[in-house]
Amino acid sequence: MSAGIEAIISRLEPLLGPRAGEPAPLDGGITNRNYRIRLGATDYMVRLPGRDTSLLGIDRAAERIANESASGLGIAPAVAAAGEDYLVTEFIDARPVSASELAADPTDAARALRAFHDRGPDLPTRFWVPQLVDDYAAIVRARGRSLSEGYALADLTAQRIAAARPLTAPVPCHNDLLTANLIRGGGDRLLLVDWEYAGMGDPFFDLGNLSINNGFDEPADHRLLGAYLGRTPDARALAALYLMRAMSDVREATWGVVQGAISEIEFDFAGYAEQHFARLRTTTSDPRFEEALHAASP
Repeated sequence: MSAGIEAIISRLEPLLGPRAGEPAPLDGGITNRNYRIRLGATDYMVRLPGRDTSLLGIDRAAERIANESASGLGIAPAVAAAGEDYLVTEFIDARPVSASELAADPTDAARALRAFHDRGPDLPTRFWVPQLVDDYAAIVRARGRSLSEGYALADLTAQRIAAARPLTAPVPCHNDLLTANLIRGGGDRLLLVDWEYAGMGDPFFDLGNLSINNGFDEPADHRLLGAYLGRTPDARALAALYLMRAMSDVREATWGVVQGAISEIEFDFAGYAEQHFARLRTTTSDPRFEEALHAASP
């Protein structure tokens, strides 16, 4: 077991109770190290950030604030303790949610996001993909690496979407709605986990991120927007969702590039980036992309 988790447990025991057994590493995740540990009479999830994760646009203070607020709204596990180098949340005995399940009925996810967008806190950081693209490029170059072939298209796509849908009224957002970050526990409630990219952003980025990461088709997108808006979505809302699906791929692709330059975790970040660059090329070559830019413009 790493010295890092042992040191954190020693700091947590006075707060949460004596340890019972060894910390168990949790699979999944390609940014941090996560463990399940029993302290006192309660099981917890302890997260240790990976190296240089602040370079990814992660604000650990914003993560804690967002997670605490989401817990108060009943859509996230409770935060038990936090520090600069760890976050401890209640371990939930939960079941995973499949992408097909989310697509078939996105109602709970839509309502959870609407609750956080409407009633979440002002967060101390902004999440805006066009700025992240610039920041990531600077980091990669500073590490002596070259930007991959698709990076220019990703940058251009982000700027074109931002021109059609500028960030004028940011709200608190989750910003990382991969399938693994949605679980069901505690009476089969849908919970959102992994709030490390939380920041003030475009609510439709959350919707587009959820949609494309979980393979939603057009009927599923209509169900998602209908549940989120509480009405039949109009052409502008559908266009915004379409564009933010593309913006999600911009983020994932460029994130993969910068992770390849800074991460110590063994993972094919180049392959991950190319997967999203390829899907972005398909999206932006589709005539519907130009139509969505026009329909979403103010």
